[in-house]
Amino acid sequence: CSIQRRYQKVVEEAPSVFLNDETRSKMMAQAVALAKAVNYQSAGTVEMVVDEKRNFYFLEMNTRLQVEHPITEMITGVDLVEWMIRIADGEHLTIKQESVGINGWSMEARIYAENPSRGFLPSTGRVRKYQTPPISQHVRLDTGIEEGSEISMFYDPMIAKLVTWGETREQAMETMGDSLNRYYIRGVDTNIAFLSSIINKPNFRSGEFNTSFIEKEYQNNFSTEPIDASLHPYVISAISAIHHRHHIRAGTISGQIKGYGRHVNLNWVVIMEDVEYLTQIQQAEDDNEMIVVFEGSSYKVVDNWRISDPVYVGRVGDKDINFQIEKSDFRYDIICDSYIGKAMVCRPETARLNRLMPVKMPPDHSRHLLSPMPGLLVSLLVEVGQKVKAGEELAVIEAMKMENSLQAEQSCVVAKILVEPGDKLEVDQPILEFE
Repeated sequence: CSIQRRYQKVVEEAPSVFLNDETRSKMMAQAVALAKAVNYQSAGTVEMVVDEKRNFYFLEMNTRLQVEHPITEMITGVDLVEWMIRIADGEHLTIKQESVGINGWSMEARIYAENPSRGFLPSTGRVRKYQTPPISQHVRLDTGIEEGSEISMFYDPMIAKLVTWGETREQAMETMGDSLNRYYIRGVDTNIAFLSSIINKPNFRSGEFNTSFIEKEYQNNFSTEPIDASLHPYVISAISAIHHRHHIRAGTISGQIKGYGRHVNLNWVVIMEDVEYLTQIQQAEDDNEMIVVFEGSSYKVVDNWRISDPVYVGRVGDKDINFQIEKSDFRYDIICDSYIGKAMVCRPETARLNRLMPVKMPPDHSRHLLSPMPGLLVSLLVEVGQKVKAGEELAVIEAMKMENSLQAEQSCVVAKILVEPGDKLEVDQPILEFE
């Protein structure tokens, strides 16, 4: 097991990047000896803890399959579930221990319905849109949801296991990164961008980590991260080409008034995180290609992308790239690796006017207690007019098999109670109002 949060596994891989052949052989011998000693049958998992000097210690044995059994299947070629069924049916195991080898590298990322930027609070609701990455011999997806599925507050938030294989660890990681970018889920929050962040951390890629990786790397929780500098011009060029394609399509709509037809602009400004990037479109020889000039360099954009596709897959310059993109007027929601943000694409004059627009301030909820997650309000521990002190418990919300205590951030007086115990709450729904 590789990456954990609160003893809950998040990313697993096999074989272990830390173990050498000698230690692995000794651990396997101990596991086999244990199974023989109790005359064990069927699949089981012997768990051990390994210290920094590769000393290992028995932890426990789970007499069942582990959640991460797909990575074992991917590198051994043994279908563990099939053999469990065959053994239960009275068949004898025909596989010899010496015939089970390690072929390549496999990784598993657990997809959770949760919001990493809000302390990994669970997310519930209906899966409005759902598109999986392409499944192949190198990509496996174990899931029980589909478009329209309901993610309930009453069960574990894990909704899928994304598994990749490669001849090397680097190949398995690259395939995982591409697959995460192409895993499109809307309607509930997920940890997909967080998983992308993990596999791109230098310490993870080098294998220099332990089970406290998340606590060390994300001390202030996860927040969106900038697009990698080496990838940034390629993503900007792709976004500019996508927007231009929308305008080409709009310009071909029939019924336009003569003399007032839509003029397709060639100069676009892509605005991301309040930074403007000027691009220019040049048509290539092939209708399926486009040249984007950005910061003095030309990038040929080649793809089979359609306007209705929520995931962009193409080749820009000398790089194969993919990211999620959804259009809303001339703005786009972008998810690329661990970046979650918006892009605005417009003409240079529109960009100039946009700089003059006033900034809309978010609503002031400083006098409210808001629900940090969707869940069931179990109890309210205060009443109108009551004085509460900082740290005093105000309410309890149940979600995903856990009770969450909400406490006062400062001393105050309760002015209004806006909900009742037993109510189902949405994220950021006001519960109490203070004077």
